[in-house]
Amino acid sequence: MANSTIIADHKSEERYTKLSLAYGTPEDKEKIELAIEKHTATCPLKPIIYAGDVTGGLKMITIEYHDDCDRDGGKVYENILCDLGIKECH
Repeated sequence: MANSTIIADHKSEERYTKLSLAYGTPEDKEKIELAIEKHTATCPLKPIIYAGDVTGGLKMITIEYHDDCDRDGGKVYENILCDLGIKECH
């Protein structure tokens, strides 16, 4: 996949991880939603998923895993980023 126009931000602490994906077009939103649906289904933990506005007219979808003792969310995030063609997080 070509380089993505989606901006990814990842945060983690002990047993908690968060991946935020900022986008500007309906097409990018659809790509994000499809990747989230596909890969969160493979994880034994249920994520918290929410959306919001970001500065500069961008919108964002965030996926959080709480009590992720085995770091299962990390593989989900890697697969989502791969599907979206994102090579690095900010």
